[in-house]
Amino acid sequence: MRDIKAIIFDLGDTLIYFDAAIQDVLGEADEVLYRSLVAQGLNLEKASFLGEYRSRMNAYFAERDSEFIEHTTFYILSEVLKAFEVNDLPEGLLRAALRDMYTVFENYWIPEAESVPVLQELQKRGYHLGLVSNASDDDDVQTLVDKAGIRPYFDRIITSAVAGIRKPNPRIFQTLFQAWELRPDQVAMVGDTLGADILGARNAGMYGIWVTRRADNAGNRAHRETIHPDAIVENISELPGLLGLITLPAQ
Repeated sequence: MRDIKAIIFDLGDTLIYFDAAIQDVLGEADEVLYRSLVAQGLNLEKASFLGEYRSRMNAYFAERDSEFIEHTTFYILSEVLKAFEVNDLPEGLLRAALRDMYTVFENYWIPEAESVPVLQELQKRGYHLGLVSNASDDDDVQTLVDKAGIRPYFDRIITSAVAGIRKPNPRIFQTLFQAWELRPDQVAMVGDTLGADILGARNAGMYGIWVTRRADNAGNRAHRETIHPDAIVENISELPGLLGLITLPAQ
């Protein structure tokens, strides 16, 4: 028999959670983005700009979960501004505006109470730990990781914004397998999303552990009969006990 030697975590709704209604916060964040761009000297008609930006972001949200390709928010904002004949802006200007916008969202992300104690325990037991997050802005993820105080526990933090591909594409996990010099079947994937985390685990040959506390949503309900995790926990406080019970067939 063989054991799990490494664990890859999802971030949102696994280690941290969003403590607000997303639709309420979207309007606030869009307003901050617009104000930041105008403050840096851009002449944009507010209603037209925000309408186009939100339309393109909504189209991106619909596309990314079927194509599994990541187009960053930086890219989308650049394309929107080109449509308004605003070209060749300094990269720093757009990055600053996005930083202002993402700060709005970051104010509502809260660490799960058990995240740090569980990660400490798993690290103490000798597991390799990694984080793979589907996200359209790498800086946002890095800020959330630091805000939650969980960076010291991870060997690598990988975002789809940098990788250019999204879970469940198995290629997004390859960097971790190579760094750990482990086979995928020696690694567990822990996350809340059946169509990304658990299907990603299956596609890559990992052991898939579904975290259900914040998983009651339309996407998961649509996949509940077709994507089956290897194990289910309500929250990650159950992981240390579960991992001690997992024995896998020898290869």
